[in-house]
Amino acid sequence: MSRTQVSGILTMGGTTNVHSSAVGDHPVVNVGTAPRAQDAPAGVDVGIITILDVETDAVRLALDLREDPIDSLRFYTGEVPAARKPVTVAAIRALDQGQRSAILAYDNLCAHHDPTVVVLAGIGGGLHKDVRKGDVVVATRVVYYDLRKETPDGTQRRGEERHAPAGVGHAVNAFFTDHHPGEFSVKDPGGTARTVRFHHGPIASGDAVVADRDSGIVRFLAGFNDKILAVDMEAAGVGQACHERSASTARPHGWVVVRGISDDANPAKNDDHHGIASWHAAVALKKLIPYLVRTVRDRHAGRGVRA
Repeated sequence: MSRTQVSGILTMGGTTNVHSSAVGDHPVVNVGTAPRAQDAPAGVDVGIITILDVETDAVRLALDLREDPIDSLRFYTGEVPAARKPVTVAAIRALDQGQRSAILAYDNLCAHHDPTVVVLAGIGGGLHKDVRKGDVVVATRVVYYDLRKETPDGTQRRGEERHAPAGVGHAVNAFFTDHHPGEFSVKDPGGTARTVRFHHGPIASGDAVVADRDSGIVRFLAGFNDKILAVDMEAAGVGQACHERSASTARPHGWVVVRGISDDANPAKNDDHHGIASWHAAVALKKLIPYLVRTVRDRHAGRGVRA
């Protein structure tokens, strides 16, 4: 009679049920739960990045945000009323001025709150003759001016322009259509009311503090696009970060810049108007947010649409 050695499970017909078993000569069974991937952030509709303390305070006050820290990062969260449903908001202040710190603030915002549209809000320097201190510039186009080549004959600047996604552009256009000619009565926290003009146009961005209207940077920008309204030190970095992040998420990431004008980018530049300019930018942001939410993911309806 032949003998068959079996190492495993043998069935000779009928029904065989095997439960909670291991197979092999030296089976080992470890009972437990499989490791879970880290939960993705729930996500908010609008993320806000500020740079200075005065900008952060203005945004917190205007939007009634509460402090909501995560580890050593200090976020400010809340909701802004809108026609259908409140808009969820999370704000963070960058560690330092400049493009690099703004990009890292954006990364932290995405890692913990996954905003659909990001707003860079705060102060900027006015460049255009029609823009005055206290005005607000809303930009969906940014010109990065620091790309350059140094030659024996001098500096050759190579500007690079980036546009926000079309959905954000349409939202901002709708805001200015509904509020033409863009003048608002704005009351500051102390009760003083001012008429504030809102402008829509491109902004320039680089790593220099511009305090000379005759500088090579200003001359280059005038030749590159004479419609540039203002200048800052962070918008190009945030716009680029949003653009590149879309490659890993398969969706465009919306962004917009809201700058209250605190100076004229000239030698008289100082901090005197930082508070008023920051407040005007925060008020403009609050008025703009309900328009931006039309381009973001409708989480409640489950349509899965994101700007």
